[in-house]
Amino acid sequence: MNTPKHIAFIMDGNGRWARARGMPRLKGHEAGAETVKRVLSLAGSYGIPIVSLYAFSVENWSRPSLEVRGLMSLLGRFLEREADELFDKGIRLRVMGRREDLPAALDKALAKTEERTAGFSGRQLVLCLSYGGRTEIAAAARSLARDVASGLVDPEKIDESLFASRLYLPDLPDPDLIVRTSGERRLSNFLLWQCAYSELYSTPVAWPDFGEDDFRAALEDFASRQRRFGGLEPAAQA
Repeated sequence: MNTPKHIAFIMDGNGRWARARGMPRLKGHEAGAETVKRVLSLAGSYGIPIVSLYAFSVENWSRPSLEVRGLMSLLGRFLEREADELFDKGIRLRVMGRREDLPAALDKALAKTEERTAGFSGRQLVLCLSYGGRTEIAAAARSLARDVASGLVDPEKIDESLFASRLYLPDLPDPDLIVRTSGERRLSNFLLWQCAYSELYSTPVAWPDFGEDDFRAALEDFASRQRRFGGLEPAAQA
């Protein structure tokens, strides 16, 4: 089966999953953290080297402060529990987003694990934190504008490659497949530049319930696609 090299997840439905069970929203996020572990294990078993997770968006800061604090605490606990596992499995941790927005203690813990796993080249886990696609694109544009103003960059030389070099993680391959759980069918400001030719897959399953059968279904759907990147199928070119 043709599998993606980079699969990205919009992890949706934690709050609704909890509400349907009469639980606080944070319990849904806690259940979702277990799904992260399950998905990482499945990605390894299918030979998928890069997993990106839309863990916290720029817009999520507008949520109730109690929920935001709970999410930041949950991220810290997850990292504390799983840092050794990432290291033992040779998984490089990378963070993508406005790190300056994060609590100092969480950013320090993330940086420590990033440094510890920086030498791994086989597998990657990318956590998108305080991330927004438009925010990333605007930051890249500002970076280029400063260099144009200082005479370091000729504006006539700005092309897609140069622009992409100013993104948060410019060496990260574009996602082949973006999976969104809980039935929604929108990108919600996720990887807007990078998703130009990504395959999109939506499942009604909430993120806490996303299991091996659901993972396999997403991969089978991906394998059935004809990826032409704006070109023609081989038969049409004959």
